[in-house]
Amino acid sequence: MSISTIAPEQVNRIVWNQHHDPFEILGSHLIENNEKTVWAVRAYLPNASAVWVVLPEERQEYAMQAIHDPHFFECTIETKELNNYQLRIKEGERELVIYDPYAFNSGRLTEFDLHLFGEGNHHRIYEKLGAHPIEIDGVKGVYFAVWAPNARNVSLLGDFNHWDGRKHQMRKGSTGIWELFIPSLGVGEHYKYEIKNYEGHIYEKSDPYGFQQEVRPKTASIVSDLDSYSWKDSEWMEKRRHSDPLSQPISVYELHLGSWLHASSGEPAKLPNGETEPVVTVSELNTAARFLTYRELVDSLIPYVKDLGYTHIELLPIAEHPFDGSWGYQVTGYFAPTSRYGSPEDLMYFIDQCHQNDIGVIVDWVPGHFPKDGHGLAFFDGSHLYEHADPRKGEHKEWGTLVFNYSRHEVRNFLVSNALFWFDKYHIDGIRVDAVASMLYLDYCREEGEWLTNDYGGRENIEAADFLRQVNHLIFSYFPGILSIAEESTSWPMVSWPTYTGGLGFNLKWNMGWMHDMLDYFSMDPWFRQFHQNNLTFSMWYHHSENFMLALSHDEVVHGKSNIIGKMPGDRWQKFANVRCLFAYMFAHPGKKTMFMSMEFGQWSEWNVWADLEWHLLQHEPHAQLKEFFKDLNHLYRSESTLYSQDFAEEGFEWIDCNDNSHSVASFIRRDKDTNGFVAVVCNFTPQPHSHYRIGVPEPGFYTEMFNSDARQYGGSNMGNLGGKWTDDWSFHNRPYSLDLCLPPLGVLILKLDREKTAEVQQTS
Repeated sequence: MSISTIAPEQVNRIVWNQHHDPFEILGSHLIENNEKTVWAVRAYLPNASAVWVVLPEERQEYAMQAIHDPHFFECTIETKELNNYQLRIKEGERELVIYDPYAFNSGRLTEFDLHLFGEGNHHRIYEKLGAHPIEIDGVKGVYFAVWAPNARNVSLLGDFNHWDGRKHQMRKGSTGIWELFIPSLGVGEHYKYEIKNYEGHIYEKSDPYGFQQEVRPKTASIVSDLDSYSWKDSEWMEKRRHSDPLSQPISVYELHLGSWLHASSGEPAKLPNGETEPVVTVSELNTAARFLTYRELVDSLIPYVKDLGYTHIELLPIAEHPFDGSWGYQVTGYFAPTSRYGSPEDLMYFIDQCHQNDIGVIVDWVPGHFPKDGHGLAFFDGSHLYEHADPRKGEHKEWGTLVFNYSRHEVRNFLVSNALFWFDKYHIDGIRVDAVASMLYLDYCREEGEWLTNDYGGRENIEAADFLRQVNHLIFSYFPGILSIAEESTSWPMVSWPTYTGGLGFNLKWNMGWMHDMLDYFSMDPWFRQFHQNNLTFSMWYHHSENFMLALSHDEVVHGKSNIIGKMPGDRWQKFANVRCLFAYMFAHPGKKTMFMSMEFGQWSEWNVWADLEWHLLQHEPHAQLKEFFKDLNHLYRSESTLYSQDFAEEGFEWIDCNDNSHSVASFIRRDKDTNGFVAVVCNFTPQPHSHYRIGVPEPGFYTEMFNSDARQYGGSNMGNLGGKWTDDWSFHNRPYSLDLCLPPLGVLILKLDREKTAEVQQTS
């Protein structure tokens, strides 16, 4: 019979993709007719020539008729209930049977979810927005939800509908979240959102909350199930929960996964480490080179880092990014680990294996800016949704990126939940927040007239500061024992103080002042260092004001700055000795430690993101010896609590003598937190050795030379103190006893009182 239960204007709104709620038209709708229960079933199927409604339980089919448009179909069915019906569709010579997406009330977002999201406090909104495999009324499929409040229409695109935005139009809720459940889809489906603004412009966007993306240059999101991986790091996680990282050794190996080591196509990864892992030559890493996968890195990177003794690995941003040359700092997929190296499950396996090998994982996190790529967050729903509309607040012209609008609750919620997401789903142990200064100051890298003041006429970004406090408060509340590290280069106060004291809530801050002072000092000829002793000592005036991390990072070995060994003056021997002297002083200085890959074996060239590290250098003895130096230095640092337990307490450090600028020598004491233990550190920053150099010490006895950066096995001259020295009853440096030492050239000595040996000698005497 002829049917028409809907007006042409309503049909046209669907056909022209102009309806904010297609469920009002499509799907099944109850009609009362002469005390009989009658349903109208409607479907818009652009490629269909004929359609039937199939009732599997009743084994009946009902032919649908085209109404007002050749591809808009409708029929009426008399039945008490109409659940889980199917559509049999004829498209040319092909027939298929599907469940109707518009037959499912997919609303997973509760009013409470919407309320929390609207005020910026839905801490796990990533479990509701994005793409989620679920089951509704016994039918498996994928639920999609995206926030696009200013869009006129949003549709799903994917392989499942031949990327046709007419086929799966989404429904808009009251808060601007569009949603749709598509039955029979599963993990691995590729998709995007087709977004139309009110001018009719169309944008194809990746999912802001997507858990996986295609390998660049493709940009589609991929449906993923992050709960399928079975973690085996419960012991590590429980230990972390009860630990205080600030009183523990933290030695971080910072690296970029894409340029640490490559492998030739079809060949396994190889490391220069003895007979079992032969040297990788430059010729092997040319056009045939490929990235290592997360799982391959388990077999190469983890043993390497563990052998060297680092406590943590820090990964340059691994969130999805379109351009390799951005190092990962221009993120488009904040919830998706980059697919360059494998799947989300592969990354989980890598982190899991790190934990099982007692290595923590820190991830660089970039909430300060995002790129303008068309598939990303920029102008997401046809309006300035995630960014400020005014470029004086919303754009970093120097970087060509956009700035998040931290005053918008939903944007802040996006970032807060993203920080929590990496701890929750990937078990990471810390974040290093990039470019914090660019977030805190409205005039950052902006000329006069290119920035706007805050409400009080100042240059501080109050909303960004509040956002950082919120993030840090929450991640430490949910995940005690983790790290939150600020790369903050200004004098903003209380960066690493708790939020309840008014601080920003980080527990560590990079000491950029120390880094600049050290590189300036070590790059000058040793003869001139006597005039710059302040470079060595100035950090001690302020190092208790924050919880500092000493970092020599990737930023110091790019853009014409030379690698660390290339910054050093003198001949080749002096360059290596200077590197050993710098890092031995760094590890003895208060503060946690971070250093970038390739520094451990003295790479000469700057870091090149497109190339491999110069592993072939380890064939040469000086470079292999430098690597051995770092191994011993790390293991000493981890085993000697005096070097880390009181990094941020004034009583953990005291100068023995910081005024001997004529010899460029500095000496100090590091003390343990819970015992009376201490070590004396003596640094000679010139190539001139000293055969009788006296320092004062607080207690008598035998002082073991625990570490000598000039030792023969490290490539040094092997000058030292024959294993240690006894004190003299000679007051010096305002201390009752003293040591007469031999100071090696460009060398650092670490000495510790051997109480057992001292007691034995005292008893026999």
